[in-house]
Amino acid sequence: MKFPVLQNYLARLSDPAATASTIWLDSEGRALGRFFNCTMTSAFQPVRQLDTGRVFAYEGLARSVSAADDGLSLWKLLDHAASDDESVELDRLCRMLHAINFFRQNESGDAVNGGADLYLNVHDRLLSAVSSNHGYAFQRILDALGLPIGRVVLQLPQVNAQQGWLLNYVSDNYRRNGFRFAVNVSGGREGLNLLDRVRPDVVKVDARALHDEAALVELLLRTASVGAQLVFKRLEEPQVLSAVRRIGELAGLPVLGQGYLLDNPRPALLEAAPQRQLAA
Repeated sequence: MKFPVLQNYLARLSDPAATASTIWLDSEGRALGRFFNCTMTSAFQPVRQLDTGRVFAYEGLARSVSAADDGLSLWKLLDHAASDDESVELDRLCRMLHAINFFRQNESGDAVNGGADLYLNVHDRLLSAVSSNHGYAFQRILDALGLPIGRVVLQLPQVNAQQGWLLNYVSDNYRRNGFRFAVNVSGGREGLNLLDRVRPDVVKVDARALHDEAALVELLLRTASVGAQLVFKRLEEPQVLSAVRRIGELAGLPVLGQGYLLDNPRPALLEAAPQRQLAA
């Protein structure tokens, strides 16, 4: 048993005599949580190496609980949370749910999921709502559950030029608390700038903005040279996938991608072959 502390925690959650909690297990063993009158759980979308289909990471996404479908995205709840304290509470609840639901499935060390990272979003409202020491509370949660902080990547939202100082401050806090972090960018030039300025572990580029191919090739080469990763997110159209493949070919490097063209978010991690064939 790879995560015995987590297994003990899950056993307590499944005990009918246990004290009521804001987190509980359903009949399938999924961890569920409640925010106001909304019940939520986790869905996971893979990040793949495009030429092999190998899964390198999963992004955790909050979903409503529905018997009829895969549930609706709940990330917008943070946009409408009534106060900063409530937004912090919801953000931390989502990250805790995702960590539980990810690592309870990720103990086997199989070829698909063994060693895969967990990407967790940090809502832009949280950047200013937390006054100091970003990441400390979540680090304590992971430690208490016996989960490996080294496999968690916190995804910071895209910021404007006036928020540059805030991104520096928050990223430094996360690094000091042992987290790796990702930055979201709209193109190659912005990615190169942040790679130099905040030294992220992952750069995520919106694949709908591939107009500056030379900058993206340079960004792919630069991230590889410093041991970081470049992920093209929002792969939704075949022509966009072809353009991303071309960037990888020009750089002579493998490319990581994520999007609905490759995988729909699902509660269960993959167990075998890729869900969809990555056609060239």
